[in-house]
Parts: sequence; C-alpha cells; structure tokens
Amino acid sequence: MEMTNLAPGWKSDRTFDEARVPSQYQLMRARHLSAKTWLALSLWAALKLVLFAQTAAEQRQPPSARWEKDIRAFEAADKTNPPPQDAILFIGSSSIRRWTNLVQAFPGHQVINRGFGGSQLADSVAFADRIVTPYKPKLVLLYAGDNDIASGKSPEEVLNDFEAFVGKVHAALPGARIGYIAIKPCPAREKFLDRVKTANRLIREYCATNGRLLFIDVFTPMLTAEGRPRAELCIDDGLHPNAQGYELWASLLRPILDKFDAP
Repeated sequence: MEMTNLAPGWKSDRTFDEARVPSQYQLMRARHLSAKTWLALSLWAALKLVLFAQTAAEQRQPPSARWEKDIRAFEAADKTNPPPQDAILFIGSSSIRRWTNLVQAFPGHQVINRGFGGSQLADSVAFADRIVTPYKPKLVLLYAGDNDIASGKSPEEVLNDFEAFVGKVHAALPGARIGYIAIKPCPAREKFLDRVKTANRLIREYCATNGRLLFIDVFTPMLTAEGRPRAELCIDDGLHPNAQGYELWASLLRPILDKFDAP
C-alpha cells in the first residue's frame, strides 16, 4: 500500500477537513480576522473624528462666514473698478443679486448692486463695513427678510436686525438715507404670509420714527385681489421676481430715486 504524508487537515481522499486543523492554525486565522476587524474599526473611528472636527469648526464660525467668498469678490472688483461714491446702493439677498438690469432700470442714476446669495438681514449687518460704508452712498436700498422668516426667525427678530443695520450704517454715514424694500409675497412661501405681514408692519412703523428712513411697499401690489401672491410676477421657482416683477419694483422705486438723487 502506498503511504502519503498529508498536511494537517487533509483527508486521504484529498478533501479538506477544517475540524482536523491543529489549534494553532485556527488561532492564527482568528488573529488575522481580528486584525482586519480592528483596522476597519480604526478607519471608521478616524473618519468620524475628522467629520466631527469639521462640524465643530463650522459651528464656531458665525453664520455670515458662508458669504466671505462673495464679499471678497466684491472687494476685488472694487479695486480694479472702483464704484462711484455718493451713489445709490442696492444690498440684500438673491432678489437683489438677480436684478441683472438694475443699471438700465434707473437711467440717470448711479446705482451699485451688492446683493449676495440667499443671505439674511443679519448678513448685511455683518458686512456693512465692507460693502456699504466704503462707498459712502447717499441712499441705501435694502431687500432682505424673507429668508429670515423662512428659516424660522420671528418678525421681531427681523426688525431687530434691521435696527442693527440702520445703527451700523448711520454710525459711519449719519447723513445717508436707508430705504427698506418690503418683504415680498411669493407663492413658494405663501404659508409664511402672516409673519411677513407682521414683519413689514413692524419695520414700516420703525421707519416712520426717523426722517432718514423709508419704507417701500412692494408687498401690497404683488398681491391678488384675494390677498394671495401674484404668481405671474415670479419665475418658475415661485420665489424670485421675473422681468415683470422687477419692473413693478422699479416703477415704485423710480420716484424715490428721482427725489433723493436729483441731478
């Protein structure tokens, strides 16, 4: 009979029987699997630590930090092409930024557009010393507030932020007039209409206490006879004005610019 030396765990019929593997091999295999598990857990823990550090760093930054890139772009443009001083400054959220024919809408007036992203009123406060006061405008027209309401801020908080904006601008430019363009009604945010009405009322009342402040009511003419937002004045997102909506705004603002920026 032919005798063959077989490795541990192998039967005479050349099949493998794991139960016959010596214990030291089983131990080595267990250690190998344990090492792979430990490595996977270590990588997972390291990833969680990195994500936690990034989140913590973001939380330490003020909310306005997200617009730093936009503000630096304005400052870079100002260096290469300085805007005129004693002009009309439009500032605020994306409804200002998207007003691309602003210059053509107000012939005979020098206007500056400093709208940025989906900003809130507090962001305009944060950057006023960089994109408002350096231009020394005679009239500042601010549109912001609907993003604030949509994010959960109360009408009173919106008023407080507007008061802060006025205080910061007038501390540097006491002679400048500031006009607040009322928060518009829009189909996409119709559920916030009551809070928008309250915020507009509070700011209108505040403006009435200071001769350097103006309240421009774009809210009322953007409503239907039934008191709902006029969808035909917005683009498809139901949020931003279309050409017709901006022309409505311009028609309400031209008399103000003609009055306070007469030749």
